[in-house]
Amino acid sequence: MHPNALLELATELLHRVLQLEHPADSVVSEFFRQHRALGQRERHTLAETTYAVLRQRPLLQHLAQSGSGEMERRLAILGWQGNEGFLRAALGAGEQQWLERVQAIDRAALPERLRHNLPEWLAERLRAALGDEFWPLVESLNAPAPLDLRVNTLNAKRDAVRAALQAAGIAAEPTPYSPWGLRLAGKPAINKQDVFLRGEVEVQDEGSQLLALVVDPKRGEMVVDFCAGAGGKTLALGAAMRNTGRLYAFDTSGHRLAALKPRLARSGLSNVHPAQISGERDERIKRLAGKIDRVLVDAPCTGLGTLRRNPDLKWRHSQQAVEELQARQSAILAGAARLVKAGGRLVYATCSLLREENEDVAEAFGAAQREFEPLDVALLLDRARVAGAAGLGSSGHLRLWPHRHGTDGFFAAAWQRR
Repeated sequence: MHPNALLELATELLHRVLQLEHPADSVVSEFFRQHRALGQRERHTLAETTYAVLRQRPLLQHLAQSGSGEMERRLAILGWQGNEGFLRAALGAGEQQWLERVQAIDRAALPERLRHNLPEWLAERLRAALGDEFWPLVESLNAPAPLDLRVNTLNAKRDAVRAALQAAGIAAEPTPYSPWGLRLAGKPAINKQDVFLRGEVEVQDEGSQLLALVVDPKRGEMVVDFCAGAGGKTLALGAAMRNTGRLYAFDTSGHRLAALKPRLARSGLSNVHPAQISGERDERIKRLAGKIDRVLVDAPCTGLGTLRRNPDLKWRHSQQAVEELQARQSAILAGAARLVKAGGRLVYATCSLLREENEDVAEAFGAAQREFEPLDVALLLDRARVAGAAGLGSSGHLRLWPHRHGTDGFFAAAWQRR
């Protein structure tokens, strides 16, 4: 493709994404469906340029003010993630001179808001939570996330999958914590590899794998994934159960559950039972009350722990949204708790960085539900043979940070019903 044409496509894609009306990943996917002739390298350049602009939107918008022409084009030039020589070939003499002037600016001397690239309400909360670790977190959030895989232990071994990937020219290393995980170098098209097609691996961040290990379901148990979504954790739970017992995948969205079906077929699991529910007071919940061994509540949240992958989320949420989600999370957790039988385990989890969605919800639940005894998550992970489990806990909870652990940001609290 001619350099001018690719830059024009990047400009068009940014124009759509920066309206922030829909999740960036869905906008990018729809754009690629409309431009099926694009090659893998061109798709990579367009997607990574888009995400680079979303990560650094305030900074790049500030720098773009000195240029001329369409704003989205200037942002595409400043955020370009493809071949630099290819970009230069698309620029006129004036644009090249402007880009050189902008690149010479000392970014370390700019105001903090242009260096952390976060909405101020979020920056304030993270500063309060992390102190001197705020800037290391910022640095980690402004970098792309690695590609993690979970090996389906029902039908594969991690070492064998790693060897198969290496034979295909894909470098993979064991994840530092999860005994199921592999971390890949770069972003290969894993969905075209034999190990993926045979159901031996699923794409899943290591932190998400650790949530399933906190639940730690056993053979023959009855287990509920209460907010299953597309089923990443459901599949991990089913494999841990060795395809025995009964695993319910509940969600209020039939559309999200539909995305589980092809993954479920590929996994070889037959113990998973997806079901759309109307909410935490659904009749199915009432019928199963007090009968379930393990319940995972991976609650709807801001998703701010996934900013490396979904940088648009920081521009699509607000303080008000956090407050609304907190009330919803508390209601869902209380409703799901009714399922747990005496001696059973309840796990509440989010992929948020915010205390309001994490510790505050867990502490309020613990104060109101005296029949639930808190469990130390670090001890649970140690029993599940997670390496370095002691370094993953905070005040009895799981607390994962991108800059500390190399995972997405996750939280989990666990209880046992007396």
